[in-house]
Amino acid sequence: MSELKIRTRAVGATSVLQPKELPLVTSETGGKIGVVSSVSEPGFSPIDLLYSSLSACIALSARIAASRLGVADRLGEVRVHVTGEKAHEGPSRVARFDISIEIDGELDSVTKHEIVEAAEEICTVSNTLRGNADFVTKLAD
Repeated sequence: MSELKIRTRAVGATSVLQPKELPLVTSETGGKIGVVSSVSEPGFSPIDLLYSSLSACIALSARIAASRLGVADRLGEVRVHVTGEKAHEGPSRVARFDISIEIDGELDSVTKHEIVEAAEEICTVSNTLRGNADFVTKLAD
């Protein structure tokens, strides 16, 4: 029996906010993205980054799901659009996520639905958002 090898990746992000500037976020692997705060400025706001994380995770999870279902060779383009609605009361937060998934390829409707269901179960981001993760915050020395 072959041994399963699990590859790991450094994960995490650091945001740096200089006086009179917008935050710059750097991933543990060196990726960088600027954050915007104006409603008319193009780019990613913190909420956009949340939606994009969920969108990308579900798209990647759809590919994994198709592979597990044995239909990866018939999977075409996968498009995931995520928006949401902020809560009207209580602490500032997203109260609802609206997710639209389009799957191209030589797949019937039943298989596409199976991919969507499996992708939601596989996606770490959606599982985290549905869960009750602990936040451990500390002030660095």
